[in-house]
Amino acid sequence: MTSLNRRSVLGLGAAAGAGLVIPTTAAAHAARAVPTSAPAFVRGNRPTLTHGVQSGDVGARGGVLWSRADKTSRLVAEISTDESFRRARPVSGPVVTAKSDFTGELKVDGLEAGRDYFYRVRAVDPDDPRRGSAWELGRLRTSPSKSQDIRFLWSGDIAGQGWGANPDFGGFRIAPAMAAREADFFLSSGDNVYADGPLTSTVTLPDGRVWNNIVTEEKHKVAETLAEFRGQYAYNLLADNWRAFLAQTPIVAQWDDHEVTNNWYPGEILPDDGRYTERRVDVLAARAKQAFHEYIPVGDASPDPDGRIYRKLSYGPLMDLFVLDMRTHKDANTTNAETSADGGVLGERQTRWLLRELAASRATWKVIAADLPIGLIVPDGPLQEGISQGDGGAPLGRELDIAKVLTGLKRLGIRNHVWLTADVHYTAAHSYSPDRAAYQDFDPFWEFVSGPLNAGAFGPNKLDATFGPAAEFVAAPPAANTSPADGFQFFGEVEIDGRTQQLTVTLRDIDGGALFTKTLDPSFR
Repeated sequence: MTSLNRRSVLGLGAAAGAGLVIPTTAAAHAARAVPTSAPAFVRGNRPTLTHGVQSGDVGARGGVLWSRADKTSRLVAEISTDESFRRARPVSGPVVTAKSDFTGELKVDGLEAGRDYFYRVRAVDPDDPRRGSAWELGRLRTSPSKSQDIRFLWSGDIAGQGWGANPDFGGFRIAPAMAAREADFFLSSGDNVYADGPLTSTVTLPDGRVWNNIVTEEKHKVAETLAEFRGQYAYNLLADNWRAFLAQTPIVAQWDDHEVTNNWYPGEILPDDGRYTERRVDVLAARAKQAFHEYIPVGDASPDPDGRIYRKLSYGPLMDLFVLDMRTHKDANTTNAETSADGGVLGERQTRWLLRELAASRATWKVIAADLPIGLIVPDGPLQEGISQGDGGAPLGRELDIAKVLTGLKRLGIRNHVWLTADVHYTAAHSYSPDRAAYQDFDPFWEFVSGPLNAGAFGPNKLDATFGPAAEFVAAPPAANTSPADGFQFFGEVEIDGRTQQLTVTLRDIDGGALFTKTLDPSFR
């Protein structure tokens, strides 16, 4: 897909949000290609798509398309390698109803590996297909089946700490820089929403400037009901430039804590501080998980019978992506000094799955997407929220579970593994070495941290010496909860060269500028 065509998709997404029509080449072709039996505009009470389109978990042969209508409708799509849609394949989707908040997914298969595709989605009256919405245009790239270049982005933390979608920046200030990278996909590393973060319409900055937020009814308070959790995801899609970015970039999503509430764990009962009338976190988490799956296109590749979202996605012979769920099985926040491993961050089933799939992988690079950093100390008051607890000695608590994975990687002979994470609201590059570690039964590896995307910037956090981390690069704000207006928002980029098989990580700032770059050579021992 040419850059011009990618920009056409981006422009169409933004135009849809603003109620405008941009006369791009893609728009003109799309308008001409609408079949006369199902016109884009029909007088009367026709359905409308309300929150753009997305694609997710796109593999070599297919993926998932997503959209939302304003009433009971059937979602239909067309997909083509031709931007004119002259040789488009129809895709029949579900009838969406209030049961799913009128959201729906369309599964697409039979595609060719390593190809660029245009897709478009519309909603039609299930009783009269002549009554339908306008088409919403998107694009995706299928994963390769042979050694070819790969580029993807990762980050997390969206609309947190009082910093929401700001119309002065077109929504989220960082979105245009991410779109400009024309990535194969975007790995969302958790905190996709801040369900526990109410917004106000304005925030006065320390220097007197005013930050403006779009505010909806659901963002006035913490989310408790299913409708309020749904409203968190719908809110992010009010950001025109973010909606446009998702239309042109497939998403691979995991979740962390703020999709439910800060630092949550199963079985937790929230304190009676006046914010929540429903204090049982298990009840909140069930509603939050339903909203997550309704609003984010996630494939059905997870092998977990209990609904966790861990899964492996293959990107040809060069990379397998292992997406972890470090929240659903997380144990209670204590001092994290337990002396026996209890599966308190991954769970026994997920740990067995991870080591089994790592052993079976023949890809050069194993990229592990973790929603919690390994060596950073993340306190929860006097307790510990993260994996590390700060004593720097032999593994304790959740460190025992990570030690099992790191030692398993060594015994499997897997040296080409890279860990990506977010969560701490700054960006960093960490090298881990047994030579400087208290626990030494593992091979050296790298962990890269990015974020936030549109939230308060914090950090840096202290490192725990258990696994021998060293901060090779850190970019953090001068003060806690620095606004996106002042920058200090970050995303990361991973590129794998199809010829040399080298993996390069670049940490980028809010405008897309490269802050740090590290190229890793593959090991073939």
